[in-house]
Amino acid sequence: MSKVLIYTENFDGKFKKSNFEAASYGAEIAKQLGGEATALSIGNVADDELKLLGAYGVRKVLNFKNDSFADLDNQAYASVVAKAVEKEGAEIVIFSGSTTAKAIAPRVSVKLKAGMVFATIGLPKNLSPLTVPKKVFHGKAFADVVINSNIKIISLAQNSFGLVENATGIIIEAFDADVDTTFKTKVTNVEKATGKVLLNDADIIVSGGRGLKGAENWPPLEELAEILGAATACSRPVSDEGWRPHSEHVGQTGKIVAPNLYFALGISGAIQHLAGVSSSKVIVAVNTDIEAPVFQAADYGIIGDVQKILPKLNEAFRKFKSEN
Repeated sequence: MSKVLIYTENFDGKFKKSNFEAASYGAEIAKQLGGEATALSIGNVADDELKLLGAYGVRKVLNFKNDSFADLDNQAYASVVAKAVEKEGAEIVIFSGSTTAKAIAPRVSVKLKAGMVFATIGLPKNLSPLTVPKKVFHGKAFADVVINSNIKIISLAQNSFGLVENATGIIIEAFDADVDTTFKTKVTNVEKATGKVLLNDADIIVSGGRGLKGAENWPPLEELAEILGAATACSRPVSDEGWRPHSEHVGQTGKIVAPNLYFALGISGAIQHLAGVSSSKVIVAVNTDIEAPVFQAADYGIIGDVQKILPKLNEAFRKFKSEN
């Protein structure tokens, strides 16, 4: 029986949407193969949280708990994943598109001599040989990639598959791996953003560019994000000017995002920026220049001064929310 292993990462003991999306994707591939989907959890996660994975087709969870793994070490985590693959005899390993997964998956690939495809956007088009689709050339084209190795690693592009509910009777199994804990990398300090929606988790992103003309003009944009429960972001010139923190920079040289709704406010749409946001389901652009490249990528466009339009958007959304 073909087996699929799904790597899940927790955040303070909780799973996020990306984990359930990866679980849904892995379970659907297992169904195609006539096999079962198993998830691997590393860290201190309560059984009630682990059982949530069963809603998305996972039949078993390998629960690895070890106090030595309280801090993330990519080498050590990769060793645990590799051990789990060997234990389960898994043929396919699924990762989300998170930053952590991008650091761990290549190490697992080397350890297992497994072929790997990053940022796939759908289920395999063929099972023998395994052929998966992905975007190439900054999202302007599509490619079907064949993986010929015995063990295959796939990372799923953010927000590309969705959640597929398929409740199962899930089994939680304690898992112990003989892994060297004398890690070469030590995390000595972790600073976590609080009180705001993080870019990688956001369904809606409100992003500003040079059209806002200065850091002092950002409050209306932040107000819109608050109304919509959205994350805030910016183009590279804005972060380079110091108007916004570099952690908010989205684009090819910043964070790659794929929300359901992306507001490009005062952003002209340089190719590097569009490459990082092109997977957004819907793009709304506001710009004074009718020839701005962003309008070529936008689903909806407003031609006008963003500083005049933003207050009107805020007023309209507040009224809509109050009536619904």
